[in-house]
Amino acid sequence: MPTDIHETVFPADHQRMSRGRPIALAFRRAAKVGQWLRMMAKRLLSGAHGDLATSMDLCDDPLVAKALGRAPAFHSRLIPTRAGRYIGWGRKWSGHRAVDIAKQNNASALLLEDGFLRSLDRNDPAISIVIDDFGVHYDASVPSRLETMIAAPLSREEQIRAQGLTQQWCDGRVSKYNAAPELQRPLPAQYVLVVDQVRGDLSISYGWANADSFDVMLQRALADNPGVDVVVKLHPDVFTNAAKSHFDPASLARIDRVHVVAENCHPVSLISQAKAVYTVTSQVGFEALMWGKPVHTFGMPFYAGWGLTHDALAAPDRRGAASLAQIVHAALVRYVRYVDPVMGQICEAEDAITHIARQRQMRHKLPKQVTAIGFSAWKRQFLPQFFADTKVRFARKPKGSETVAVWGGADAPADALRVEDGFLRSAGLGADLIRPLSLVIDKTGIYFDATRPSDLENILNTQELTQSQITRARQLRQNLIAGGISKYNSGDRGWTRPDTQKSVVLVVGQVETDASLKYGSPDIKTNLALLQRVRALCPDDYIVYKPHPDVLAGLRDQRGAVEPFTALCDEMLTVDIAPDHLLSQIDTVHTMTSLMGFEALVREIPVTCHGMPFYAGWGLTTDTVREPRRVKHLSLDSLIYGALVSYPRYYDTNAGCFIGPEQTLEMLKDRRTSGTHGNWFRKCLRLLIISLMQLRGIRK
Repeated sequence: MPTDIHETVFPADHQRMSRGRPIALAFRRAAKVGQWLRMMAKRLLSGAHGDLATSMDLCDDPLVAKALGRAPAFHSRLIPTRAGRYIGWGRKWSGHRAVDIAKQNNASALLLEDGFLRSLDRNDPAISIVIDDFGVHYDASVPSRLETMIAAPLSREEQIRAQGLTQQWCDGRVSKYNAAPELQRPLPAQYVLVVDQVRGDLSISYGWANADSFDVMLQRALADNPGVDVVVKLHPDVFTNAAKSHFDPASLARIDRVHVVAENCHPVSLISQAKAVYTVTSQVGFEALMWGKPVHTFGMPFYAGWGLTHDALAAPDRRGAASLAQIVHAALVRYVRYVDPVMGQICEAEDAITHIARQRQMRHKLPKQVTAIGFSAWKRQFLPQFFADTKVRFARKPKGSETVAVWGGADAPADALRVEDGFLRSAGLGADLIRPLSLVIDKTGIYFDATRPSDLENILNTQELTQSQITRARQLRQNLIAGGISKYNSGDRGWTRPDTQKSVVLVVGQVETDASLKYGSPDIKTNLALLQRVRALCPDDYIVYKPHPDVLAGLRDQRGAVEPFTALCDEMLTVDIAPDHLLSQIDTVHTMTSLMGFEALVREIPVTCHGMPFYAGWGLTTDTVREPRRVKHLSLDSLIYGALVSYPRYYDTNAGCFIGPEQTLEMLKDRRTSGTHGNWFRKCLRLLIISLMQLRGIRK
């Protein structure tokens, strides 16, 4: 086999092939060889002369293809095609080879590297990549494209953007990698942070440093800060592979004032409280600058030598004075390209930070292990995804004092986690077994139980929104209305408003066995009683009664004949009408606890509540029931932000990550348009469910 295949099929750079058992490794090698042969054949047939990469992994990487505009072809000595650009990975083998071939062919070389906000976990696909046509940012011996970008002056708009990105970075508590938990033990009240790095990291040698630089750094940190504790952050693998660290934990333990942190923890835990940060070439120094910390460097990383850091080494003459905004804008905006992992499209730095911050927020908010009690086989398919890194064990009853999770209002200990559908759920009914896009996991109660507090109630009582959050809620409301989005996004659109001068009142029916009536409607608990009350309150109005869609679909019990209902209303809907279509043609809404009341509020339609749903009691609805715990007078934007942003969890199964309500809206619009919830499989499934219910003696 040619040497070129050996060197490139199994590169030591970029995404290295994992070590595995001999047979599995042999299969992977065979697959790579087959892929190489296919690529060579394609090159020969097409005669392509575009970008050529010296690593096959770069040809396969969708992030590289997005960043460059198209996937590069693979360069091989066997097919000496010339190209305008040769692409490799940093200062690894493929990068050196790309530079050498480019020189030989009088072409240009592009060197790729991970961006400074790479991913959630180290093993996750990257969401950012840098492209350098000069050098590479961690090689201080030659110019890099990043250096020229840092030196460039900023416009006022760029200055403001850089400041906003710095604030967003700190508010989101993000770093290059973001899967590690926050440090779980206390640190000294005052300390400086000394940052270890992995031995052999190319940024050390190319950053004009060596192993001795780390000892010099530690001694300087101790000498500069008499009487102040020094926290040394070691690589988390140091106790299993000491060769990875530049420090010996046993030796550090003998030094007065030195505290060792070797466990895997998020670096922000250490940066945010440090008095100063000491580093050789680690990116932690750049992040510390954004946190406003004094930074001491003992190598020459890209952020050193610009007058912002205390440098042990003299900077290259090419570097002058630069502001933090210049470095931030260059490193996070100009130099890096980001790809949205959900949409698969190029996105902005702000979007990437929001995405990573969201993943972090969802990962470490729940207990490490939960026992889920009483969940159906259907719900077991998707529940663990919403619990992120929490280990979920399904059982019929709990063991000992473990944390329990239950669905909705099921009987459970007072401290159980309660799970329910979110308010933007799916394109289709939950009873149809349509997988949800959102769930709520409530530690305090559950939103439909007005007899006690819930996380949502606490959020609405205490949140103070910034102007940007208010703007976000307002835009979200506009998108909801424009997209015609509701909880289930199902129903017919054939209903038209009656030709009458009367006020048209919508009375919303519910499933009478629903827990929201048991726990949220102490006075009126049946649809008939609700309709009787509304007719008494609105004797001269045109009343439209809408049964719950599950009842109309035959999936829930109707409980009674229709004649008493038709006698009390002017029109009773016999098919499920899409909520947005219906709400756009009526004047007011009466409900016990239905979510349609919230959807009406979103559209600024007057709502009267005959129970106490989560959106009542805040001064936005007319209420026949009072709840003294709800003390705050909310704006509509505050209610929307709490209910649709702060409270639920949104998860995209295809992308394998948490998303926001805005992305969920787009997905719901696409799915409603495509009509995926109405395919033949769902229709057969619905018939099966109804048949099983009938066999169990449940009437349609």
